[in-house]
Amino acid sequence: MKVELGISTFGETTPLEKTGEAISHDERIRDLLEEITLADKLGIDVYTIGKHHRKDFAVSAPEIVLAMAAAQTKQIHLSSATTNLPTIDPIRVYEQYATIDTAAPGRIEIMAGRGSFTEAFDLFGYDLENYDELFKEKLEMLVKINQHEILNWPGGKFTPKVDHTGIYPRSQKPLPIS
Repeated sequence: MKVELGISTFGETTPLEKTGEAISHDERIRDLLEEITLADKLGIDVYTIGKHHRKDFAVSAPEIVLAMAAAQTKQIHLSSATTNLPTIDPIRVYEQYATIDTAAPGRIEIMAGRGSFTEAFDLFGYDLENYDELFKEKLEMLVKINQHEILNWPGGKFTPKVDHTGIYPRSQKPLPIS
């Protein structure tokens, strides 16, 4: 069994202990890119970036930061931590991560989750009462998209019907979804 060493962040911008000041969102994102590039050079196995939609976190779109990092790195695996499926469209999730995979083939992973904070539910018009159902349905759809280029999806309570439609771009291999 191989042990992997990784770093995980949500791009926190909480006040620093020494100064009591928080760094700006743009500075934090630039710092994340430098950290990922250095981690790649040092041989760290994986770097994961989570997301929040709050002032104390800089990253609300980890797939964009991961795409920038993919273009600057050679070997490190890159993943979300987590992709909060209840409040995002599974087709867009797949398309975004498959696009990143073109810059970093075989180094991209989707960590699908529910989210431990719930600010995105109100922000994107979802009812927190549907927390479990949203996750289950959207995860099933994401897995099917990952396995099949042409999507036939019956639709559900939270996802639209999709009849024999190609989802592009495609990753070279199915993306790891954990």
